[in-house]
Amino acid sequence: MKSIFNAGNDAQGDCLVTFTAQENSPLEICIESDVQALYGDAIKAKAAKVCRFFAIESGRLFIRDRSALDFVITARIEACIRQCLKTDKEYLLPMIPENRYPSSRKRLRLSRLYLPGNTPKMMINAGLHRPHGIILDLEDSVSIDKKEEARLLVRNTLCRVDFYGAERMVRINQLPMGLADLVQVIPHGVHVILIPKCESGDAVEAVNSEIETVKAEKGLDGEIFLMPIIENSKGVINAAAIAAAGTNIIALTIGLEDYTADLGIQRTPDGSESFYARSHLVNVCKAYGLQAIDSVFSDVADLNGLKENVRRSKALGFEGMGCIHPRQIKTVHEGYAPDAAEIERAQKIILAFESARQKGLGVVSLGTKMIDKPVVERAQRTIELAIALNRISRDWNKENV
Repeated sequence: MKSIFNAGNDAQGDCLVTFTAQENSPLEICIESDVQALYGDAIKAKAAKVCRFFAIESGRLFIRDRSALDFVITARIEACIRQCLKTDKEYLLPMIPENRYPSSRKRLRLSRLYLPGNTPKMMINAGLHRPHGIILDLEDSVSIDKKEEARLLVRNTLCRVDFYGAERMVRINQLPMGLADLVQVIPHGVHVILIPKCESGDAVEAVNSEIETVKAEKGLDGEIFLMPIIENSKGVINAAAIAAAGTNIIALTIGLEDYTADLGIQRTPDGSESFYARSHLVNVCKAYGLQAIDSVFSDVADLNGLKENVRRSKALGFEGMGCIHPRQIKTVHEGYAPDAAEIERAQKIILAFESARQKGLGVVSLGTKMIDKPVVERAQRTIELAIALNRISRDWNKENV
């Protein structure tokens, strides 16, 4: 007799699965569910289908269900069976039509919401909060003994959970462990891979090599974007080499908890201890045409502190930041968005430039100040962002005629 215990927290929206191998006895499936009367038979039928797929004909499968959805139940059963059989077979679910949308290099990334990769209750409605990106995290939020089952849950989440248009991101584990994550997530519609604790261009090249291998094996096309996370002093020093290591890199971001720990210092509210690292990262991003994405703000209850943090971040040149709670998303969006005064000035600059161009003038001025090309380009970026965030109409210039 061999008992195998599968993860899955005995928590709301999740389930706990155990399997006991018993030779020469027919398969027995036992269900205890919070919704037994409504869905007990359906859960049992689903479990039997997964068992048939893996050719399980004997033993005892027990499921303690806390109102888990199908994509969670099947992931937990599969993880349990894979532990027992040591098989690489996958019980794959079809992707819902709502998730069949692409990403793009220049899309908005003001916010990205981190979700623990082994906690399904946080995943189900995450898209309703309208973050620009949703990060399914396989690294720090998942204990070492839960990595395999988290991969299967993240894979199923990519296929079956409606992200409501958010960019689908996965933070893999630190290399080399993270290469195994790619096998599970690349074939299932992930848009962006976050590379944690990235110290050199070699890490980017290793991830891209594995991505291309998986794509070739599965017959996939389409580009998978990368967002390396700079989390220590070596990564800061090598930021330019990291930025140049892959044409599919769309942003660099910084992880200040690990960075300050690497320096042996405390993280402070004003961020003075990380000014060099953050400023350096912004400059590297601007030089290589990448988005600069700031670290998370760890006090989810302090929205005033978050607002001030976003203000300083924007002033340094960052274009977004990570969120660890949905309540942070609105403050982050409002903080990085251009305010009314910025929009008005940008509109005046563009209208003045267009008026001068139509008159054939080589010099443009607004009030007492001369306007040169970089100022116009910055104004254009402000207007583009305001339009993307629905702060002004796409036809605002016609409205001002």
